[in-house]
Amino acid sequence: MRHRRALLPAFAVTSLFLAAACSSTTPHAEPSSTAGHGRQIEVVDGPADGTDHSLTVAAAPATTATATAGPAGSGQHARRTGLAISAYDSHTRRAVLSDKPARHGSSSGSPTDSPSPSLSASASPSRSHSASPSPSGAPHQAAVGDVIASAPAPGAPHGLLAKVTKVIGETHGGTEVQTEPAALNALLGDDTAKGDVPVDPSSFAVDKLLPDVKVSWAKTGDVHVGPKGATVPLGSLRLDVSAGIPTAQGAPASAGASVKGFVQVAPKVDFAYGGSGTDAPPGSAYLGVSGDWTSGWAVKGRAAATTGTALRIPFAKLHADPVLQVGPVPVVVNLDLTCYVQISADGRVTVDVQQSLKGAFKAGGTFGPAKGWTPVSSSTMKSTPVHASVSTDGSLKTALGAEASVGLYGAVGVSADLAPYLRGEAAGTVTTGSAGTPAKSKGAWSVYGGVDLSGTLRLQLSVFGTPIIQRSIPLGALHREWKLAAGTF
Repeated sequence: MRHRRALLPAFAVTSLFLAAACSSTTPHAEPSSTAGHGRQIEVVDGPADGTDHSLTVAAAPATTATATAGPAGSGQHARRTGLAISAYDSHTRRAVLSDKPARHGSSSGSPTDSPSPSLSASASPSRSHSASPSPSGAPHQAAVGDVIASAPAPGAPHGLLAKVTKVIGETHGGTEVQTEPAALNALLGDDTAKGDVPVDPSSFAVDKLLPDVKVSWAKTGDVHVGPKGATVPLGSLRLDVSAGIPTAQGAPASAGASVKGFVQVAPKVDFAYGGSGTDAPPGSAYLGVSGDWTSGWAVKGRAAATTGTALRIPFAKLHADPVLQVGPVPVVVNLDLTCYVQISADGRVTVDVQQSLKGAFKAGGTFGPAKGWTPVSSSTMKSTPVHASVSTDGSLKTALGAEASVGLYGAVGVSADLAPYLRGEAAGTVTTGSAGTPAKSKGAWSVYGGVDLSGTLRLQLSVFGTPIIQRSIPLGALHREWKLAAGTF
């Protein structure tokens, strides 16, 4: 496995996996928590006309068909097509459509979104419809007003959801078109969908930022076991980190500080859509992540944040673009996570503390006509102190946290910063004895576990076809703390 940017099992939602440790709840439009591990789920509520418009939500196959729909009012509903995006330029928004579909896991193109040489920047716009012949006599592959949804493709590594505004003409690679951003309601219309899908652990790209970071994961038929033969449950991804941290100036060598820990997650993508038609906002929408979570970490020594503020040390970046199959439509979810260690200390206290956390989480945003977009988050995490002690007078706080984001087709919709932490403090007095008599100290110490969470709902959630958020909506600051241990010295 390469040291940097190695493809690994989806810590995908790890990305939001952590975002989820918050615990504010909203009573409406939450995704079902009863769905079992990738089973397809259908919405319960049906349309007023009695017709079943519910769509299944499942993990997309490796070879994902592109979906297209005609302009609003045309009666051409979303359908699978043999077309594929063979090239896309994110700067000009020009795309080339061909009839050679590709695997979404192998044709994601360059993340830099550089212009594709197959796109003709000098071609003049065409006014012809899809039935109009090209110079070669073949019909065009698209029409003005068509809406296209594609899995990751060359030049569009995060997928593409776009509307055709001009048919430029035929190239050696296919039909070249001019596009503009589109919304999901143009494809899903008055259909409804609701489900959660596990993220394949092997779909994550992991960029190690520190040398001593190890990755473990397991999925059916392909098991990658990590440090010292650690057992990882199926569907889970685990990151282990060990690093030295700054110590107080003048501290003895024996007071050297270090942090060691791991994060393990089995994430699922949660998606819901309650349609009202192609030209109206959906009646409801939801995007988020959930799953099982386990972590543990230990801090030893006399640490100090030498800058006078909390010191944050990122140790890994992760990214995945899982594709959900919502009826005929491939919906691309973009997941990012930066894991970090954060230290805040005065350099006086010496600690030896360790705790483990285990539970479930949920985080995301839900839309309803009455309230618009509102945050959804909850956690059922419980901690267990394994060992804890503090000596001398001072304080220390260390977090093993993550900055996470989730979005659709390259547009970030929800971001969060989750920081489960350990905090130790001691207060007492030191009595200096006479010559030949050792100094005596007397005091009390306490060690606490806790969770801090902050985040934002962003205007890009309008990709569902909902009204644009005029300003970013804070998730709300969450602060929970519990006592792990206490003693005297």
